[in-house]
Amino acid sequence: MAKKNKTALQEKKGVSISEITNTSSIESIKTKRKTNVDANALVSSILNKNITALSRAITLIESKNIKHLKKANTIVNACLPHANKSIRIGITGVPGVGKSTFIETFGKHLTSKGKRVAVLAIDPSSSITKGSILGDKTRMEDLVKDKNAFIRPSASGDSLGGVARKTRETIILCEAAGFDIILIETVGVGQSETTVHSMVDFFLLLKLAGAGDELQGIKRGIIEMADIIAINKADGDNLKQAKLAKVEFNRALHLYPEKPSLWQPKVTICSAIKNEGIDPIWEFIIDYVKTTSKNGYFNIKRSEQNKFWLIQTIETQLKSDFFNTPKIKKELENQLQLIENNKTSPFSAADYLLGLKKR
Repeated sequence: MAKKNKTALQEKKGVSISEITNTSSIESIKTKRKTNVDANALVSSILNKNITALSRAITLIESKNIKHLKKANTIVNACLPHANKSIRIGITGVPGVGKSTFIETFGKHLTSKGKRVAVLAIDPSSSITKGSILGDKTRMEDLVKDKNAFIRPSASGDSLGGVARKTRETIILCEAAGFDIILIETVGVGQSETTVHSMVDFFLLLKLAGAGDELQGIKRGIIEMADIIAINKADGDNLKQAKLAKVEFNRALHLYPEKPSLWQPKVTICSAIKNEGIDPIWEFIIDYVKTTSKNGYFNIKRSEQNKFWLIQTIETQLKSDFFNTPKIKKELENQLQLIENNKTSPFSAADYLLGLKKR
């Protein structure tokens, strides 16, 4: 009779799952969370400042599932009458300029003043794998613990300027949830920032001292859009350079044409890591809102943005409808193959596919 091998690993009879929990109840809850989304209940909870409901609603509007579109539209439309009461601030700058640190310090400064702050942080997506790190919640450790702050990282996907596909609708939901300040962080890797500029009231550009525009990847057009240029990391050995950069940017900005808002862009220095120079930035923003509200530009800009959003939404929907049409999907593959074999041109293929959609 063979002896059993001795081992330190011994199997003991445990307690079955059915003895400690009700698996059918768990499956029921999972199913309800996936399929039984009550749009009206979510709206009610959002208006009561329920962050869990807000997160679920944002997930719903970010979904590419066609079935979720109707509920998402219901939620956005129901929240719309309760929106438009915040100050929307766009923040951009190249990687390494300290955007996340600045936003955390700035956000904490605002919550200390009794403001409720929502941060819509756009994480870069890989153009190859479409993956995204979504790490802003780990980079903003203090702000994420603040009960008056809400951080929502979203993958930029293939959206223009690194802005998440549904950021505009997310702004509406956050405003309906009672957030006073909406901070939108863009990727800032030299892409067009026009899209984020079209959805904010105030545009803040973070810069570094001692680095030329060519090195930073920031184009002249972005400087033209900026309402304030904040030279970050103005501390230690960088302080002197930051002060010189401030003088240079002030001189340069006076050469730009006057803005329709009649606001003269400001240049300031700050150190987010040392919490220095943060309050003056907030004071500039308050001054901007007062100035543009008085001369009517604030509301005019919001109105123009709504028109822009309408056109953008139509274009996005038309593109989605076109590429999701079964016969287009099928014929697109054929046309791509013909292009690869030099049997047709991209232009002829496009004309053919567009004509096919009309039939």
